[in-house]
Amino acid sequence: MRELAYYEAKFEALEEIMAADPRVHLINGTFLSLSPHRHIYQNLLKKYGERMIAPPISELGFCGLATGAAMAGLRPIVDLSTGSFIYEAWPQVANEAANAYSMSGGQTRVPVVFHLFHGLRGGGAAQHSGSPQAMLWNCPGLEIAIPSSPRDVKGLLMTAVASDNPTIFVDHTKLLDIRGDVPADDKPIPFGVADVKRQGGDVTLIATSYTVQVCLNVAEQLAKEKIAVEVVDPRTLVPFDLATVLSSVEKTGRVVIADETHQSCGVGAEIAARIAESGFDKLKTAIRRVSTLDVPVPYSPPLEAYIGPTEARITEAIRAAVA
Repeated sequence: MRELAYYEAKFEALEEIMAADPRVHLINGTFLSLSPHRHIYQNLLKKYGERMIAPPISELGFCGLATGAAMAGLRPIVDLSTGSFIYEAWPQVANEAANAYSMSGGQTRVPVVFHLFHGLRGGGAAQHSGSPQAMLWNCPGLEIAIPSSPRDVKGLLMTAVASDNPTIFVDHTKLLDIRGDVPADDKPIPFGVADVKRQGGDVTLIATSYTVQVCLNVAEQLAKEKIAVEVVDPRTLVPFDLATVLSSVEKTGRVVIADETHQSCGVGAEIAARIAESGFDKLKTAIRRVSTLDVPVPYSPPLEAYIGPTEARITEAIRAAVA
């Protein structure tokens, strides 16, 4: 077991993937060239420059290029940088990549990975703070991975690139310097397998992406009040591991869901609906959601903090659930 920063684990996975499979190409590279980690991109460029391109800023164009290349046998990784930018590529991602397999009767595979940074980043404002994973969950045909730790980003990225299906890889800039243990054997993490990040018997706290780290802090603080919080990270939205979630709900009888997508029709709303449909009899009280409020994300840092799933809001929801 080694302790790595999130960005180190991510780079390690990408380097191993590109070394092992010459079909893997990288289109755009901001997920490795973000300061202060630009050296990572430069190191890769020296080794695999012929398989890395930095296209003009045209998400519709280079996502179409990647989708076609995947259909032709390559395995492109497309970095869209900010999550909101995927809206510019919606026809290629949601109407082409997601549908090709079904519309061809299974004859056409699209092994492409679309990488994006989502969420509240600190002054990103409405056009640089989007969390489009809920919208993409509404597009059948796409796999969606959403890691929250160094171990998960490496294992899930390895699985994403090996998949024959188009995959949305949802990341968060606030995770980049988070440190954690990564197994020495570096095995891929299969999609559809949730992870219980912390055991507890009083309330199930379901979270995704950077919010998992926020929830672990909350759980640590509430343990001092003798409130045992179980933190469950789905790790992938498609496929979704409902069995692990329901097992935790059966143990605690109480559910709080924390996530940075918006309140209406967001990730929290879908998870709550699935629990209500399949595990209503296990609940002792109402499901509570802590999501980003239904407003465009403001530029003002205090306003941004107010609308998001903060530690204070999550703590309040847990206390209400166990009252």
